[in-house]
Amino acid sequence: MRCVVTGATGHIGNVLVRKLYERGYQVVAFVLKNDNIDIFKGLNIEYKYGDVNDIESLEKAFFGVDVVFHLAGIIDIGNGNKSRMYKVNVEGTKNVVDVCKKVGVKKLVYTSSVHAIKEQPKGKVITETNEFSSKLVKGTYAKTKAEATKYVLEAQDEKLDVIITHPSGVIGPYEYKRSNLGQLIIDCYYKKMKAYLEGGYNFVDVRDVADGLILALENGKPGQCYILAGHYVSIKELMKYVEEITHVPAPKFKIARWFAYATGFLSEIYYKIMKQKPLFTSYSVYTTGTNSNFSIQKAQKELGYKTRPIKETMKDTINWLKEEGIIK
Repeated sequence: MRCVVTGATGHIGNVLVRKLYERGYQVVAFVLKNDNIDIFKGLNIEYKYGDVNDIESLEKAFFGVDVVFHLAGIIDIGNGNKSRMYKVNVEGTKNVVDVCKKVGVKKLVYTSSVHAIKEQPKGKVITETNEFSSKLVKGTYAKTKAEATKYVLEAQDEKLDVIITHPSGVIGPYEYKRSNLGQLIIDCYYKKMKAYLEGGYNFVDVRDVADGLILALENGKPGQCYILAGHYVSIKELMKYVEEITHVPAPKFKIARWFAYATGFLSEIYYKIMKQKPLFTSYSVYTTGTNSNFSIQKAQKELGYKTRPIKETMKDTINWLKEEGIIK
């Protein structure tokens, strides 16, 4: 089976490319002109250069393929370029769907996000839904993913089978483009983190998500959504894992949530000046205080989805960062 992966050099994307290749799929990596494809050295895969907002490049990449894994998108927990996020996450996704139908792609596996799902009160288990609207979620990223997910779901018909996945907070090795969580681990290792924030979130290993995407292709039902979450972990616990694995003392001072939320916009300005990934923005503080009790029961039952312990993920991530020379 011939597969295209958009966003192939991203965190989930590059792991998915490797796993598809290992399973014998013919892989086409859809990449931007300046993307680093050296990360795929040794893999006999094909490359198509383009952009999700360039219809012609999508048509050339999708022609003659059986399935498209659409992962290309922008994640931003701050007040970044909202118009660009909308253009890529929403308009780009609409282009992908439309081109799939135009050139005859049979199946689309779309990587949405748990952020696209309407927030639920604490204590309630969050399960899959078919109701997506930018009005039901908070934050630019969540709103763009909700709108894009709605479009993908409504595209299901006799011409194109669509399957939607909702990963939670992705963490793990093979992170060639630094994420906020990856930066958190690095800052803890180098003792740049002087305090921890009360709260936490549901985190999932990137390798489990990639496996889940392939399972969605192989076992998923057309027109269905699947939550690919992991385990709830507090920010304090994450830092404690870094301490246990590296023997670098974790921060002991706790920042009050109200203070972190109130000063979030100042943090964004600081990180921008320092040219660093923002860690504690108003949105990230808000998110780590919300209900992230996501159920993976449907994915387990229908796909055969499995997750590994978060400590194993942290250990493998730190070892990979050392192997890459990112931490010494």
